Amino acid sequence: MYRFLLTPRWWGINLFVVLAIPFCVFMGTWQLGRFEDRVQSHEQAEKQPDPSTRAAKPLDELLPVDKVTSGRPAVATGAYAEQFLVPGRKLDDRQGFYVLNMLRTDSGKALPVVRGWLPGSATGARVPAAPEGEVTVTGDLQASENSRSDGVNARGGLPGGQVGMISAATLVNLVPYDVYDAWVTLPEAEAGGTGGAMKPVPAAAPEGSGLDLKAFQNLGYTGEWFVFAGFVLFMWFRLVRREAEALRDIELGLVPEDPAAAPEDPEDPAPEDPASPGYDVASTPVR
Repeated sequence: MYRFLLTPRWWGINLFVVLAIPFCVFMGTWQLGRFEDRVQSHEQAEKQPDPSTRAAKPLDELLPVDKVTSGRPAVATGAYAEQFLVPGRKLDDRQGFYVLNMLRTDSGKALPVVRGWLPGSATGARVPAAPEGEVTVTGDLQASENSRSDGVNARGGLPGGQVGMISAATLVNLVPYDVYDAWVTLPEAEAGGTGGAMKPVPAAAPEGSGLDLKAFQNLGYTGEWFVFAGFVLFMWFRLVRREAEALRDIELGLVPEDPAAAPEDPEDPAPEDPASPGYDVASTPVR
C-alpha cells in the first residue's frame, strides 16, 4: 500500500522532509545556545564588581574594548579640539543630545569624549565651551557604537556639526587625524565654568552582556524553529495517510480509478440523434 512513497513525486517530498527537519533542529539549537550564552554573560557580569569602581588605567592598556574593559575608567591626556553634537539621545526619559569633543592626545590620535548631556534640540543649541589647554580626563570606557546601538541615527542627513553615531568609522571622515576605536563618557559634570550645566551620561553595559530584548528574541526564535520542525513532520504524516486512504478506496472500488469512466445515470436519457430515423423535429423543445 505504501509503494507510492517510492514514486518520483514522493521522492521529492521525502527529500524535503529529511533535509528540513534537521535544519530546523540545528537552527533552534543554535538560537537556544545564543540565549544561554547571554544568560551566562549576564550572570558573570552580576558577579563582577562595577567596572566604574575599579582603579583607572591609561587608555592604551584597556584597548581594544571588550566585555571586561567596557565601563572601566580610562585616563587620557591631551587638548580638546573639534566639537560635535549627537542628537536624539534620551536621559531620564527626556529627549536631548550629547556634547562630544575630540581629545587630541600626544600620540596624534584623538579620543572621543562625551562631556555631558543637554535637554532639547541640538539644532541651534548653546553648548558649554570645552576647557582650554592640556587636560587629563578620566572617563568610563565604551566601545564604538554601531547601527544596532540605542539612539543611533544611521540614516545621515544631519546638519553640520552633528553626528548620529559615536564611532571611529564615522568620526575619521570628519576630522583630519586618526581616531581611537573607543570613546569615554565623563562620570561627573565638569567642574567650574559653564560645563557644570551638563548632566553626565552613564556608561552603558557592553552589548550582549544582559538579558535584553534581543536575548528573549533568541528564545522566541528557538521555539519557532522547533515548532516548524514538528509542523513539517505532521504535514508529511498527513499527506501519507491521505494518499494511502485514497489508494485503499480505489482498491475497494469505492472510487473509480478514472473519474471520466464513471457510469452514466440511467435516469438521464441520452439526447436523440437528429440523423436517426423517426426523429421528430417538431417535438424538439426550443432552447
